[in-house]
Amino acid sequence: MRHVISLLIENESGALSRVSGLFSARGYNIESLTVAPTEDLSMSRMTIVTTGSDDIVEQITKQLNKLVEVVKVVDISEAAHIERELMLVKVRATGKDREEVKRTADIFRARIIDVTDTAYVVELTGNQGKLDAFIGAIDPALILETVRSGVCGIGRGDRVLKV
Repeated sequence: MRHVISLLIENESGALSRVSGLFSARGYNIESLTVAPTEDLSMSRMTIVTTGSDDIVEQITKQLNKLVEVVKVVDISEAAHIERELMLVKVRATGKDREEVKRTADIFRARIIDVTDTAYVVELTGNQGKLDAFIGAIDPALILETVRSGVCGIGRGDRVLKV
């Protein structure tokens, strides 16, 4: 089962390394990892996507809580939440392919943010399924480069991850 775990950690050197090290030391895979400072500059919010049974994720959560730098841990996938990911795709855009890429970008509500004589850079935000579908809709021979940010997630409604 897929889990999205959000953590508040102290914004200090080595904190990311210790959290990711916990996963690798126990043989757990991190599918996606994003980290950025919060409104409180002394804290960072980390979002980790991993797969495993509820028991495994409970064990991961307990281990994360033991780390000194970790202030709070929540599995946001346990309740209603919103996930988004940013993707930049550089595609070959020459001849008839230019119009086809534009049409596909419009269908997916993507933005073309850079244009050259031979290529477009397309920006797309959405859940992983939407981004994967966009990649599937573009001719693989046209894709020059793909960059994805990783998942950011937040609980819906009154659920808040704060100290």
